[in-house]
Amino acid sequence: MLENGAVPPSRDSYSGPPAAGGIGTRLMRRKPVERLVAEGGQGEGGTLRRSMGVWQLTMISIGATLGTGIFVVLGQAVPDAGPAVVLSFVIAGVTALFSALSYAELAGTIPVSGSSYSYAYATLGELVAWVCGWCLILEYGVSVAAVAVGWGQYLNEFLGGTLGFTIPDALSAPPGQGGYFNLPALLVVVLAMVFLLGGARESARANTIMVIVKIATLLLFCGVAIQGVKSGNFAHFMPMGMAGVSAAGATLFFSYIGFDAASTAGEEAKNPQRDLPRAIMLSLVIVTALYCLVAAIAVGALPWQEFKGSEAALAGILKTVTGHDYWSVLLAFGAVVAIASVVLTVLYGQTRILFAMSRDGLVPKTFSKVHPKSGVPRVNTVIVSLFCGVLAAAVPLGELADATSIGTLFAFALVNVAVIVLRKTRPDMPRAFRTPFSPIFPAIGFLLCAFMMTRLGLVTWVVFGVWMVVGLVIYFGYGMRRSRLATAEK
Repeated sequence: MLENGAVPPSRDSYSGPPAAGGIGTRLMRRKPVERLVAEGGQGEGGTLRRSMGVWQLTMISIGATLGTGIFVVLGQAVPDAGPAVVLSFVIAGVTALFSALSYAELAGTIPVSGSSYSYAYATLGELVAWVCGWCLILEYGVSVAAVAVGWGQYLNEFLGGTLGFTIPDALSAPPGQGGYFNLPALLVVVLAMVFLLGGARESARANTIMVIVKIATLLLFCGVAIQGVKSGNFAHFMPMGMAGVSAAGATLFFSYIGFDAASTAGEEAKNPQRDLPRAIMLSLVIVTALYCLVAAIAVGALPWQEFKGSEAALAGILKTVTGHDYWSVLLAFGAVVAIASVVLTVLYGQTRILFAMSRDGLVPKTFSKVHPKSGVPRVNTVIVSLFCGVLAAAVPLGELADATSIGTLFAFALVNVAVIVLRKTRPDMPRAFRTPFSPIFPAIGFLLCAFMMTRLGLVTWVVFGVWMVVGLVIYFGYGMRRSRLATAEK
């Protein structure tokens, strides 16, 4: 292995500009792994800084994952699955596990900021890489907005319990749900932007503190709410059958994108080959265990029919169980911190995906400009933050969550395929982590992702289809001609 983390070139690796060919050849051109790794950290005018160890990477992964499914989306998933929402979390977690194994292998082999976009570029060709990157933009950008929408609900719980006032619905609820403009959602995205502009190391420190707070908050919830658990609330365990359980699982898969966020830190990790696989697997285990524990206690303490329409369900449960506002205020504070952590880390991932795509020439260069002193892609961060903030303030949560799920599932499916392809095309490449029972496990991961996609609604598929059409228009009109691989052919 080379000093910068690159793998030794093989006989079929890149050696000069690719030969020009027909449209099919250009769409299938691949970027060699050696070149991807060699370019790691390099941007326009500066470089990203390697400052993160396994602890910080694990915290980024947990920070991007833990909170969304419990604090925000639980109120939407329970009406679909009933008390069996616990099984929905297990299904989503198992689906994520197979993909996480594939991510762990590729993150250790190709430790770059592009995540599954870069993995697809190295194995499946430029067009597939663009489609994957376009899905990641949907996944990350919409995820930031979706999580930020729920932040205002918990902020109001906290303000009401401590200061005695709340932000009016007109300014704290999304349009269509009693509001005109969700101001808190925009505020939390802007706050995350400020942290990110300070630098990766500073952002990682802030995220670590927030992750510790939200884990403590969830454990506090379990310790208090378990006193109100009633066996009768589990009597009709699966009221909607397996169809409801799988539908809720598809929505909750939105909550498992954290390890993908960790993989986007590949160019800012001190030892990515060793630490990224560890961070991905460790975070998934911790998050899944906490999700299932909290969900089981929540549906045991509150009849599942009463979850409908609630975006701050956990705080309401504590108030019901104890009869006092004190515990719910503490929970609301923890949720405010937890959701802010998710916004911070997912927004970080979005900027790094665009950074990688810009460096390859597929999107404008402005997204890969790095400030020489801070080592941060500042313009990229500001543009993405403002876009996500406005989206969060204007679009209802449910539609956002499902749009994120389909983008996530599609990207994860491609990562599983990429592992199989890279094992076949580059079998001798050094791998810090190897997915067990390959190609069986990656194939199972692909099939599970495809199945979960079928459980999403027609409207979500229509939105996804329109998004893909827009992406292909941009690629054929801009990216295909300006790709760095394309310009090397001329």
